[in-house]
Amino acid sequence: MRTSFAVLAAAGVVTAAQLGLATGASAQAGAARSTGCPVDIVYPSRFYVNSGGWVTNGGLYFAVKNTSASKSFKKVTFTVTDVKNIRFGSATAKGGKVSHKTSKTVSVYTTTLKKKTSLGVKVQTHLLNTHTYKVKFTLHGTGWNCAVDQGTWGS
Repeated sequence: MRTSFAVLAAAGVVTAAQLGLATGASAQAGAARSTGCPVDIVYPSRFYVNSGGWVTNGGLYFAVKNTSASKSFKKVTFTVTDVKNIRFGSATAKGGKVSHKTSKTVSVYTTTLKKKTSLGVKVQTHLLNTHTYKVKFTLHGTGWNCAVDQGTWGS
């Protein structure tokens, strides 16, 4: 993390004033997916955290994207659950509605996930520890061959 900040600062691309004393963070994903599952999980690869531990730019965005060119899916629920060191604030759904929200769980729902569309949620996120954090993804719906457990994301 320090190396990437030093490289950006040395290149003159980002200054401490532009970052607002924010620190950068990145995450790895270990999503376990079923073969033949026609959805992709969308998650952030890079984000910034302010001095209070809140993710900047409104929070983190997580989504499922229907990659099928011909099929729609019914009663789709996508859930993001805290596993380690993350707390959620307010949430905004994209492509559906927020069906459940607590400080540790956010779910979004749509009656029909049409072909080549996505269902996601942007959620204000507080990292209790910027070095180690993790969420897990759960996916429910009909008309596909997808595992309910879609793996984890974090560091």
